[in-house]
Amino acid sequence: MERTLDLPEDPVAALAVLQAASRECPVLVFKRSPICPTSFTAERQLRLFLEELEGTSTLRVATVDVIAQKPLARGLTHELGIQHESPQALWFRDGELAWHASHGAITRGSLGEQLA
Repeated sequence: MERTLDLPEDPVAALAVLQAASRECPVLVFKRSPICPTSFTAERQLRLFLEELEGTSTLRVATVDVIAQKPLARGLTHELGIQHESPQALWFRDGELAWHASHGAITRGSLGEQLA
C-alpha cells in the first residue's frame, strides 16, 4: 500500500478523503511551514517515526504546506472545529479525528503512541 495520501485542495473534499481512508487504516496529516524551524524539528521527528515503521504499518500520511496550501490548511482545521497551528499533526482513525498535536508535542514517541 502506498504510504502517501494526496488530498484535494478543497477542505470539505479533503476531509471526506481522510475520513474514508481512515476507515481502512490510520491516516496522519502533517501540516508544516517550509520556512519555520519548529516545522523542521517536527518533520524530523515524523521522519524518525516513519523510519521505525518501514514495512510494518499501513499508516497513510498526507503533508500540507501551510503557505502553498493555505486554504486547505486553514479550511481543514475549520471543518474539524480545531485551531489551526503549524506544525500540526492530525491523526484520523475509523473515520474520525482521533488525536491532534502541534509544535513540540509532535514527537516520534507521541506519534508512536497513536498506533498502540
